[in-house]
Amino acid sequence: MALKEFKAAHVNDLKNGEMKSVSVGDGKEILLVKLEDKFYAHGAHCTHYGAPLAEGVLHNSIIMCPWHHACFNAKNGDMVEPPARDSLPNYEVKIVNNDVIVMLPDELPMSRKPEMVKHDPEDKKNYIILGGGAAGNAAAQALREAGYKGNITIITKEARFPYDRPNLSKAYLSGEAPSEWMPLRDKDFYEGYNINFLFSHKVEEINIDKKEICLDNNHILKYDKILLAPGGIPRKLDIPGCELDNIFYLRSFDDCDKIIETAGKASKAVVIGSSFIGMESAYHIKERNIDVTIISKDDVPFKKILGKEVGSLIKNLHENHGIKFKSNTEISRFEGERKVEAVVLSSGEKIDCDFVIVGIGVKPGSELIKGLNLEKDGSVKVNEYLQAAEDVYAAGDIASFPFNNKLIRIEHWRFAEQQGRVAGFNMAGKNIKFNKQPFFWTEQAGLNLRYVGYADNWDESLILGDLDSKEFILFLSENGKIKAAIGNNKDTEMDAVEILMNENRMPSLNELKEKQVNLVQLVNN
Repeated sequence: MALKEFKAAHVNDLKNGEMKSVSVGDGKEILLVKLEDKFYAHGAHCTHYGAPLAEGVLHNSIIMCPWHHACFNAKNGDMVEPPARDSLPNYEVKIVNNDVIVMLPDELPMSRKPEMVKHDPEDKKNYIILGGGAAGNAAAQALREAGYKGNITIITKEARFPYDRPNLSKAYLSGEAPSEWMPLRDKDFYEGYNINFLFSHKVEEINIDKKEICLDNNHILKYDKILLAPGGIPRKLDIPGCELDNIFYLRSFDDCDKIIETAGKASKAVVIGSSFIGMESAYHIKERNIDVTIISKDDVPFKKILGKEVGSLIKNLHENHGIKFKSNTEISRFEGERKVEAVVLSSGEKIDCDFVIVGIGVKPGSELIKGLNLEKDGSVKVNEYLQAAEDVYAAGDIASFPFNNKLIRIEHWRFAEQQGRVAGFNMAGKNIKFNKQPFFWTEQAGLNLRYVGYADNWDESLILGDLDSKEFILFLSENGKIKAAIGNNKDTEMDAVEILMNENRMPSLNELKEKQVNLVQLVNN
């Protein structure tokens, strides 16, 4: 491939530890990084959703994406942390007369596949991954990245390859994202690395002692190691009328397609539950010019997670979008002949509708897992290496893991990918502890919220910025220690928060109150 020399900068244009986006013509950009007096050049945009990496944070030779916190090695461009799956393109750099010269092809690629080994037919080991979601997909890739050449089989209840599940309640539901955006990888990728799928299957039993699993067709599979990553299953309502048609639980691609098909012939919808799935779904269904009512037992959405101030802001924005709320109430029954026609509240009030979306949370999808002692909530307890038993690992919605001296379970997409990746590496023989800070994002009526940390309890909160302008960070603290932060239009600062929390260097609540703290500068001080 012919390369052209491009003068990207002078050696003094960047200080060590700095990065910047450089235009190379025709609307194209590269990312220039300076570390220890050496320059590196990569693709300028995150390989996940295309975020401008120059607006992220560079720390300890790691670049963190400002949108969804994917991480890349600043020296070679390799992907380090999801939700990115591919690495950054990187380009040769040379210094000529104190000019930084980058060797560029005519066409700049968007991404670069990580270095992965191919399957070796002589390697008879058989590793099974139960679940074709975020964790399972990440684990399969990590196994090949780590040098595992044996068999990989992913068992999934669905009939399709892994896809971008968070988009189901967002752009795909509103019609903004076409179906071709949704797959995480194409068929050629899985076939090229011999990552095999058993579609439309459930597991009836896992025999830990015999290292075998029984599928729903009574087929027995032997394994050498197994990853349990079946994800979560929606919590169901058990009330009169719950068997009627057009009552949907949004979890899968097929669920979403059925909702979209029904919405095309509908004018009124009810969303039950002010969960993230419920609220996102309500907003994007409203985008289809459907009258939407949210029914919630809470007075303010997300008050226990995001605090009353942010929850109230979200509710107001949804109401401004034309969505109606019935708060502090519950459902007593559904009414209709064959399809749901109305929802009846505990007060007796009746709300007419053409369909219903129920979003009241999920529970671990462990009902068919036998041979392990489950926690009270149905989750699988793992150690700091995500191991549940000898040669048995668990990741994602199903895993309860040690965090700050307690056992917790997190239902976040990126977190599931991070856990799957670490589990895959450890199945391949590495010895990596899982010690990440939880992070998730949500779109709420025009807000793009980022959440870092874990605050099951807090006794004080602090808002830096302005809720009315929608530029803020809300800090939740317990005994003066910051447990979590929620930000909007503060993407670079939220990168810094995650890094500082991971390194246990986050300022205390009093420090944030008493002086202006530049979190981004603090990262590299």
